[in-house]
Amino acid sequence: MVDSVLGTPIEEWTQEFPLLNDLMECKETTWFNTKLKPTSEALPDVGLTAKDIDGAADRLKRFAPLIKELFPATKVTEGIIESPLVAVPDQKDALGERYQQRIPGQLWAKLDSELPISGSIKARGGIYEVLKHAEDLAVEAGLLTYEDDYRKLATPEMKKFFGQYKIAVGSTGNLGLSIGIMSAALGFDASVHMSADARQWKKDKLRANGVHVFEYEDDYSVAVAAGRKESESDPNAYFVDDENSPTLFLGYAVAARRLAGQLKAYDVRVDEDNPLFVYLPCGVGGSPGGVAFGLKTVFGDNVHCIFPEPTHCPSMFVGVYTGKHNEVSVNDFGIDNVTAADGLACARPSRFVGKAMEHLLDGFYTIDDDELYRIEANLHDTSHIDIEPSSAAGFVGPWRVLDDMEYRNRLGLDDVKMAHATHIAWITGGSMVPRDEMASYIAKGESLL
Repeated sequence: MVDSVLGTPIEEWTQEFPLLNDLMECKETTWFNTKLKPTSEALPDVGLTAKDIDGAADRLKRFAPLIKELFPATKVTEGIIESPLVAVPDQKDALGERYQQRIPGQLWAKLDSELPISGSIKARGGIYEVLKHAEDLAVEAGLLTYEDDYRKLATPEMKKFFGQYKIAVGSTGNLGLSIGIMSAALGFDASVHMSADARQWKKDKLRANGVHVFEYEDDYSVAVAAGRKESESDPNAYFVDDENSPTLFLGYAVAARRLAGQLKAYDVRVDEDNPLFVYLPCGVGGSPGGVAFGLKTVFGDNVHCIFPEPTHCPSMFVGVYTGKHNEVSVNDFGIDNVTAADGLACARPSRFVGKAMEHLLDGFYTIDDDELYRIEANLHDTSHIDIEPSSAAGFVGPWRVLDDMEYRNRLGLDDVKMAHATHIAWITGGSMVPRDEMASYIAKGESLL
């Protein structure tokens, strides 16, 4: 039993923040952010702008010919790394029956599980940060100009140049895949420091791509610390800091521009009378935070970004709810950080994202591991889409919104607006999971239904 956190008795914590009682008991919990501000007021807190996102999008465009050459799967999109947006009405109906409430509006899935190269949302930020670092090195060395054909970076001479440099990252799995695979493809000496909860197949895939994998019998924070320490001792090493990287954040934010185009193509309106709800599974917070930032620059107050987390690891929830952010971890409150949602198993939230996005996020909720498996099985059966357990977290979001009348009344989300709402569950990974492992996820979910 926890007695105190940061020198304050736990009784005082729970008196001031009563939802901590349920969080510490690993109960499914929802909190809609009372610190939410109008977008125009809160965006300056981020310290980045829409112009910064435009710069990131332009950089990815410069690299597109190289990506197309290095990774044939991107030929169909001319080297642009992007995922489909698909409606899932049968999943909506199945979950409506399960939760005994039919949601109005539309339910879609943003399939970052299908992103090429590394098959998860981390392909956005992780690959982008490697590309930016490569560009910076090559430009500084006089080997590249912004007007060049970037395919020159795939030549043996450039690979030899990049081979002088190291790139390291700490990861539970998916970020490591994106950083490792792209770094190795360019010729960098790549290292991924992986926590105990990382899946074996992810470690195997990295090693098959020529990446050094270091394993730790501890959680994500230990792997990150080890990767950071390795890089600090080598002037030619570059550490990708998932806990505090504006570069990663901007790579994720580009997704909002792409989503806006997809919604327009499907004639889906987003305005005051047609609200957009986006449910972004959250681990340390970088990828959902970056996407949410991008969405806010595009849709303003008409988009509502909500972060689901596992009941056994509500790190960003605790950080923003208490206002202590990275000063506290879930372990401080006796929460064990043991979850099937391995990609979300980050006990301490990002020190950058929580503070930057504190007034832009609509809320948080937690979901039990068994429910993740049930939803995953439902999606397989109804829509023939296979995902990782952590990716299933977004699908319960619409029902949490409908159930909280205080939140809806506070934001003027009446029944008429909800009838015209669009809900998007952001699918963060799954396409690269080995088929036998995916089959075991689905079988477990079906046994629980």
